[in-house]
Amino acid sequence: MNNFQYSRATDIADAIRLLAADPGAKLIAGGTNLIDLMKENVERPSRLIDISRLPLRDIEETSDGGLRIGALVPNSDLAYHPLVEQRYPLLAGAILAGASAQLRNMASVGGNLMQRTRCAYFYDTATPCNKREPGSGCSAIDGLNRNHAILGASASCIATNPSDMSVALVALGALVHIAGPSGQRTVALTDFHRLPEDKPHVDTNLGTGEIIAAVELPKHGFARNYSYLKIRDRLSYAFALVSVAAALELDGNAISEARLALGGVAHKPWRSLEAEAALRGRAASPDHFSRAADLLLQGATARAHNRFKIELARRAIVRTLIQAASATPQSQAHKKIA
Repeated sequence: MNNFQYSRATDIADAIRLLAADPGAKLIAGGTNLIDLMKENVERPSRLIDISRLPLRDIEETSDGGLRIGALVPNSDLAYHPLVEQRYPLLAGAILAGASAQLRNMASVGGNLMQRTRCAYFYDTATPCNKREPGSGCSAIDGLNRNHAILGASASCIATNPSDMSVALVALGALVHIAGPSGQRTVALTDFHRLPEDKPHVDTNLGTGEIIAAVELPKHGFARNYSYLKIRDRLSYAFALVSVAAALELDGNAISEARLALGGVAHKPWRSLEAEAALRGRAASPDHFSRAADLLLQGATARAHNRFKIELARRAIVRTLIQAASATPQSQAHKKIA
């Protein structure tokens, strides 16, 4: 039995104060990841700070035509929100590709961004894991690494980020609004998650005592030419081997704007500005899509069991771009349950 204290934050300032006062504290909202980790003795918080009643459940239009999403908005509410379905269907599709309906009903936007890797060695406390115990080693490097990273990995960690929602948010150019002891700040979602380098136990660039307050989407949501493709071992309730978020702005058959991001391949959602730039001004053709895929995957490194992911990712990128260009997005085959 792991003893811990429980506190319920009365407002954002109270949550920050409680979090900053106890280095071993963890925030809990939906609990869809944290509770699992506690059951497996991976996480052993000294205190749980319940933020589920904070006023962070609003979805509001911003003054410049974007959307501000509170950190406690449930994933299901976000996916089925009329403004998200109309303006940001790429995000809605990515959310519906993840987890199960029951989990999406509980999981929050902030919690989705903060969820930890599903690497089997991270969950197995009998094996070394630098993410769980810094300096102990990475069992996945010479172990079973079929699901592991091909981009951005290090000698310390080859785990992947499990979030579908984050991949779409990165492609859309989302911002994260953060509140902390020093006030408020905003970071691009591309800079929110970290690569492992020599500190794989640090997943994000949140500072001590900081919490996610909201996520902001820009005005342009690529509502016509988009697609989110998730390749996995089974149709539902499985994490991505490779996922692709693609969004295009077309002038006839010419690409005037492009966004590309990958999931399931790195410690963070993977976006390449170089690959996107290579598409601008080009015709929406398989040849140009293949060139973008090569740029997005440059530097990819395979391990003993995940070499197939490089070619899988290349084909998935081309396929997703073809779907986006033809305005025939991948169907997630999920229906809203009343």
